[in-house]
Amino acid sequence: MAELLRMENISKRFGPKYANKDVNLTVSEGEVHTLLGENGAGKSTLMNVLVGLYQPTDGKIFYRGKEVRIKSPADAVALGIGMVHQHFMLIEAMTGLENIVLGTKGASAKLDRAGDKKKIEELADRYGLEVDLDEKVSEMSIGMQQRVEILKVLYRGAELLILDEPTAVLTDIEVEGLFDIIDSLTAEGKSVIFISHKMREVMRVSDKVTILRDGESVQTLDAKGTTGQHLADLM
Repeated sequence: MAELLRMENISKRFGPKYANKDVNLTVSEGEVHTLLGENGAGKSTLMNVLVGLYQPTDGKIFYRGKEVRIKSPADAVALGIGMVHQHFMLIEAMTGLENIVLGTKGASAKLDRAGDKKKIEELADRYGLEVDLDEKVSEMSIGMQQRVEILKVLYRGAELLILDEPTAVLTDIEVEGLFDIIDSLTAEGKSVIFISHKMREVMRVSDKVTILRDGESVQTLDAKGTTGQHLADLM
């Protein structure tokens, strides 16, 4: 599989303390790449660097073979990188449709409700993202809210989706539904960075696993060639 993303020797320092130190991460097209580590290992910090919320202290990022500087979340979106945060960033008083298209049009542009809805419904059908676009977010289940967030990044053209602890708030049935969605995304060549510390889920969904410990990348392994116990020992 072709390389999509390479983060090379990424460091992020807050004052004297390193949250990330010389971290390396390579993600291929069509791959589920899990970032595995305990709380405080530096997983979210690394992803916040990737989506432009933080600027790295040191290191380089390459996307589709070219060095890129991601100075803001808008830069990440323009490249095709989208993040679904652990705590959803939805406006509860608005519908699913309104949340998905929010911010994608200029201030003077009008919402093309029928046209936008059709595009989003096509995306939803394609990836198995069952959502009632006319329902207000405040009335949606947590699982449906998450699907709205995934549709939001797909609607903006994401080829690389970052899912930050996506199963933390889901029921077991919703978790299986999410894994089906991930399978649909990678079958179409999209890549997923899956942030987790739940070993059973990591073994179920991952192609590759990179372990972070104390802000440093310890090792990258093929999921099929390892065991949950070995990954836990590396953490």
